[in-house]
Amino acid sequence: MFPYPEQYRQAIPPLITAFMVFWSLLSRFIFGDSSNIAFYPLFILFPIVTLLHGQLIWQARGMERLDQSVYAFIHLSLSFVVWTFSLMHVNGSGFS
Repeated sequence: MFPYPEQYRQAIPPLITAFMVFWSLLSRFIFGDSSNIAFYPLFILFPIVTLLHGQLIWQARGMERLDQSVYAFIHLSLSFVVWTFSLMHVNGSGFS
């Protein structure tokens, strides 16, 4: 049995999304524009969020699966936008 309440498992994907924002702000300040060290964690974090939502849907029972699916759809839509802008922020003026 999972030793923590259900709310902790449901809070992990939004916390990772918030970490994307903090990482992009901090890494651009530390490493500058277009640093590979700043990009690699961002490339890993969005698939992790997607897999965690898949796990939440898989472990849900009955109508709770529908709730988890709606939660995943809404959060993944918002998280994708945050992820995209985090990548753009880390890139800075790297394309120009």
